Amino acid sequence: MQATVKDLDALVPLFDAYRRFYREASDPAACRAFLSERLAREESVVFLCRRAGSTLGFVQLYPTFSSTSVRRLWVLNDLYVVPTARRRGVGSLLLRRAQQLAKESGASGVTLETARDNPAQRLYEAHGWKRDRAFLHYEWNPP
Repeated sequence: MQATVKDLDALVPLFDAYRRFYREASDPAACRAFLSERLAREESVVFLCRRAGSTLGFVQLYPTFSSTSVRRLWVLNDLYVVPTARRRGVGSLLLRRAQQLAKESGASGVTLETARDNPAQRLYEAHGWKRDRAFLHYEWNPP
């Protein structure tokens, strides 16, 4: 299901756990503010996976554009599944929903980046994602 600001109570703890996975300090208040702003301004799309009343995972995508394809492109920025639900199909459901969003919106595709040691790479590849071997990734951060 697509999340709205009404889903923040279920989403914030997962988002905070996701950030901790990437070695960021726990900060539920900042997570709530960040997610609330993204959802209220429709700056991201978040899908939740719920089973038996529990929220088991989420995927967050940001819209951007591809100049070469002259179409929308989605950035899958965040994907998280609670540890007790891993290897139970939750990640697959969330990835398929992200791919469906791309199709529904006429996008050229979905892109993502992940840590080199993230075991989820096997999941991405099982769903047809291809590792980019043509381009290098650079980033700049202000001093």
